[in-house]
Amino acid sequence: MKIDDYPFEYIYYLAEYYGSRDYFECHEIMEQYWKEDLQSPYAQCWLVLIRIPVALYHARRGNWAGAVKLMRKAAEEADPALFSELGLDGCKLVQQLSHTATEWQSPDRVYTDIELPITDEQLLQAARQRCRELGYTWGTPGMNVDENIIHRHTTRDRTDVIVARAESAKHKALSRGGIPDTQSRQ
Repeated sequence: MKIDDYPFEYIYYLAEYYGSRDYFECHEIMEQYWKEDLQSPYAQCWLVLIRIPVALYHARRGNWAGAVKLMRKAAEEADPALFSELGLDGCKLVQQLSHTATEWQSPDRVYTDIELPITDEQLLQAARQRCRELGYTWGTPGMNVDENIIHRHTTRDRTDVIVARAESAKHKALSRGGIPDTQSRQ
């Protein structure tokens, strides 16, 4: 792939992934892009790239069950050939994800970053440039970040998520012929 063929969001994702290690932000960047073009031939790759930082986010916070589940799912869904088209070593990526999921099941597990195996030198340089533009240092260790980044989801406004979930529950109840629960549960 030529550098101009890579989506800007992918390069931005890589810059955040390696620079800020703000895995919540990585998830947000890629999820927004994935939702905009679900018909993309790389849609499954974008979904895997959403799952990886979410798994890392959970692992870094000690939620090992959630981390293992997401990492295993990412490993199962990753298509090595498509990831190779996206400038990564697809086979190595799948191996890393599987190995990490297995290691995280061990009682003596420890958090470690997953270094995405970028093989396209132009992609690497573009991501490093974006990283510099954002004011980050490429390769920042994931445990050397601010506590606010590690626990980012606890500080965000979740009103839209709560409203969307309530609407979804209401539609599901109505589709089953039930009456939606409009009162808050205590």
